[in-house]
Amino acid sequence: MNDYLRSAVLGIVEGLTEFLPISSTAHLRLVEAAFHLDLADPYWKTYTIVIQLGAILSLPVYFRARIAGFLTVPRGGRPIYAHPLGLVLIAFVTTAIPAFLLSKVIGKNLESLTVIGAALLAGGVVMWVVDAWRAPGEKAGPESPGNPIRTWKMEEMTVGQAVWIGACQILSAVFPGTSRSMATIAGGQLARMSRAAALEFSFFLSMPTMVAATGYDLLKTLLGRNSGALRPDLHGWVVLAIGFGVSFVVAYGSVAALMAWVRRRGFVPFAIYRILLGAAVLLWR
Repeated sequence: MNDYLRSAVLGIVEGLTEFLPISSTAHLRLVEAAFHLDLADPYWKTYTIVIQLGAILSLPVYFRARIAGFLTVPRGGRPIYAHPLGLVLIAFVTTAIPAFLLSKVIGKNLESLTVIGAALLAGGVVMWVVDAWRAPGEKAGPESPGNPIRTWKMEEMTVGQAVWIGACQILSAVFPGTSRSMATIAGGQLARMSRAAALEFSFFLSMPTMVAATGYDLLKTLLGRNSGALRPDLHGWVVLAIGFGVSFVVAYGSVAALMAWVRRRGFVPFAIYRILLGAAVLLWR
């Protein structure tokens, strides 16, 4: 397989899995292993970061109207920290500090297929149980008396819910394969949020989280001992551009599809896929 086709495949994998609750990290590691890529090579390290940035860029483009609405609509008497974007920042800070302190553990776990497989499997079970538990409330709707779901939109979230979801996201940083999306969505559902509200908050939280994480990784790569080897020729730049572009387009489509799917069907199919893939990884390793 030539580098251009390999780049397109990796871009598809990144774009398709980054925001689905099935762990893009696990899928990229598996595909990169299948392609026998040297992840210690500065170029391929940078390539992985670049295609992640392509996926990230799809979010502000897709949610541009929602973001503009949050920035222009009055707060309705709520303090600024309780504004939806303020809650995103609170959740981000809750995650960022512990994740930074645990960066060595995170780096070590990224190389472990055992950790990835176990996290995929365990996360699938958790997602299945939590989604099935909240399914009756989803069907009953917000007007149902005694409904355990209390938060149906991001605008109704509390500071406590934001802190809790940020804490749940730490698991995805420490244990690759957990999936940032899975951790934040299941955490939101446990905090009595609807599927749609938990999913949308997960998307918004991923913007600062992924920009910070990929920016930090890119800086380490550029300043690393082998940074002098990172001088792509025209071929290398084209490979990067293909991966970035494909990742952006596929990620944009996957966000739109996931928003529509979850409102109707929930997360159980993703949970089953995670369990099967996690078991396969544990057997294959």
